Amino acid sequence: MPMNVLAAERLSFRYGQAEQPAIQDISFEADSGNVVLIAGSSGCGKSTLLRCINGLIPRSYKGELSGALRINGADPAPLSLARIAQLVGTVLQNPEKQIVGAYVKNEVAFGPENLGWQRQRIIQVVDEVLQRLGIAHLRERETFKLSGGEKQKVALAGVLAMQSRLILLDEPLASLDPASATETLRLLRALADDEHTLLLVEHRIEDVLDLQPERVLFLRDGQQIYWGDLQQFEAVADPREVKLPAPLVVEWSRRNPPADLPPPPAPAQLSAAPLIEFEHVDFFYDREQPVLHDISLTIRKGDRVAILGPNGAGKSTLVKHIIGLLKPRSGTVRVMGESSAALTTAQMAQHVGYVFQHPGHMLFAPTVREELAFGPRNLGFAPERITANVARSLEMVGLSGLEDRPPLALSYGQQKRVGIAAVAAMESRVLVMDEPTAGQDHRSYTAFMDAIARLQSFDAMIFITHDLDLALTYANRIVLVADGRIAADGAPEQVLADESLLRRCRVEPTSLLRLNLTLLPHTGRFLRAEGLARYLKEDAATTSRTSSVGIGPHRQP
Repeated sequence: MPMNVLAAERLSFRYGQAEQPAIQDISFEADSGNVVLIAGSSGCGKSTLLRCINGLIPRSYKGELSGALRINGADPAPLSLARIAQLVGTVLQNPEKQIVGAYVKNEVAFGPENLGWQRQRIIQVVDEVLQRLGIAHLRERETFKLSGGEKQKVALAGVLAMQSRLILLDEPLASLDPASATETLRLLRALADDEHTLLLVEHRIEDVLDLQPERVLFLRDGQQIYWGDLQQFEAVADPREVKLPAPLVVEWSRRNPPADLPPPPAPAQLSAAPLIEFEHVDFFYDREQPVLHDISLTIRKGDRVAILGPNGAGKSTLVKHIIGLLKPRSGTVRVMGESSAALTTAQMAQHVGYVFQHPGHMLFAPTVREELAFGPRNLGFAPERITANVARSLEMVGLSGLEDRPPLALSYGQQKRVGIAAVAAMESRVLVMDEPTAGQDHRSYTAFMDAIARLQSFDAMIFITHDLDLALTYANRIVLVADGRIAADGAPEQVLADESLLRRCRVEPTSLLRLNLTLLPHTGRFLRAEGLARYLKEDAATTSRTSSVGIGPHRQP
C-alpha cells in the first residue's frame, strides 16, 4: 500500500526584502511511487517550493514561512540540513551550482563519502549509478570539461548515489538532448516504480506527459491554480502558458484563433553576403580528444540557423569560435571577411553578440539597467541611444519594470532573458544564443523569440537548441552536428524529414514535426501549431496525440 511521503498544507513563504509572498497557501500530497509534475511560468514559485521541501528555506533563505510541511509523516523543522539531505535529494536547475568534484567519479562519490559509507560500497554505488545513467564512459573525465547536458546527468548521478527516497528535480531536462531526455524520463519512471517519490519541475511539458505523472501541480504568481490528475490538466491547460502536444494546440487554436502570429522566417538565400565563414576548422582542448573535425560552414545575411545535436557533440565549441573565445587549431574562421586570428574578442563583439548557456557566466552588474547599459557604453553609444536600447530590449524579453533589480536575484529563466536583452541592446549584427529557452516557460520564450523575429534587427541569428519545435518554428536553416562533424545542413523541411538521420544525431521527432510533415504538401513549409489550425478539417480528431490528421483544402501560407 502506498505510503504518504510528503504533505504540504497552506504552505506560504515571503523572502526577507520582498513585498509579496513567493508562494501562498500551497497544499498537496505525494505518496511513495508518485511522480508529481510542478508546472508554471518562470518566477511563479516553483523553485521556492522546492527550497521549502529540501530545507534551504528557512535555513539558508530567510523570510516569513507559514503553513505545515511533513516528510514521511514528521515535521522536518527540528532536523539539520545534513539530515534533511539524506531524506530529500535535489537536482538543481543549474548543475554548475551543484557540482563540486574535479572528476566525475569524485562528484558522484561526494555524498556517500560524507555519509561515512565504506569505500567498497561507495565504489560499487558509483559504478552502478553511472552505468544506470549511461555515462560510465565519463567516469574519469574532469567535470569542468563536460558539456551542459553531461553535467546535468552527473548532477543526477550524485543525487541517485545518496539513495534518497524523495527526489526533487528542478528542470532536469533543460540541458539534455531529446534522446537523453527520453532516457532520463524512462529512468525516472523506473525510480517511481521502485517506490521513489519524484517532484519534477519542468517546462518541457510535452516530454513529461509521456512519463504519465500521477499528479500535476500548476502555479501562477505563487498561487496554486490546479492540483489534480494529468488528464484533467490537459483539458484545462492554456497552450499559450504551457507547451502541449501539437494536436491539442491545433484544436485549441481552432476555438481561439490567434490574433497576430509573426510570419515564418524567409527561406535562406545562398546568394546573400557571407557574415561568418568556417573553412576546414579543427579544434581540440586535449590532443587525444579532438572536438571539431573539418568544419566548413557559411552564415549569410538573412540566415536563421538552429544548431541541433547530442550533448558533447561540439555545438558550443563551434559557436565560441564565432566570437573569438576559441581559435581554430587548424583551418580558418572569418568574421565580416576578417580572420578571427587577427581579431581580438572585443573587436569581434562589435559584430557578434553571444548569449551564454548559463546566465551566471555573463551577468555581473548591480542592476538590470546597468547590465544592459554596459555593452553599449563600451561600444561608445550616446547616452540617449543607450537609454532607448535598454528600454526596447527589456520590453522585447518581457522584463520591463525590473530595471533596478539585481540580475542574479532574478529567477534562472529571467536571468536568461536579461542575457538576451543585454546582447540586443548592443545592436550586434549577428545574434548567437546557446540554449536560449533552457529554463524558460513557454509563454516567455515564445514572446521573446517572436519579438526577435518581428524586429529583424539582426542580419543573422544562430541558436543552439535541443528544442526541435523551436528550431522548426524560428529557423530557416538546420545544422545537425554529431561527433564534432556537420551531419546535415539545409532547409528544415529537408533536414528534418530524415528520421533515421535525426535519431543518429539523438534528435527525437515531436508531434509538431510529424504534423508538419503530414501537412507539408498543403502548407509548403513548416509552421507553428497555431498556424496549422487552418489546414485541418473541422472534423479532424486532434484531441488525441495519436489521432489521424484530416487535411483541408490547399491554402498558401
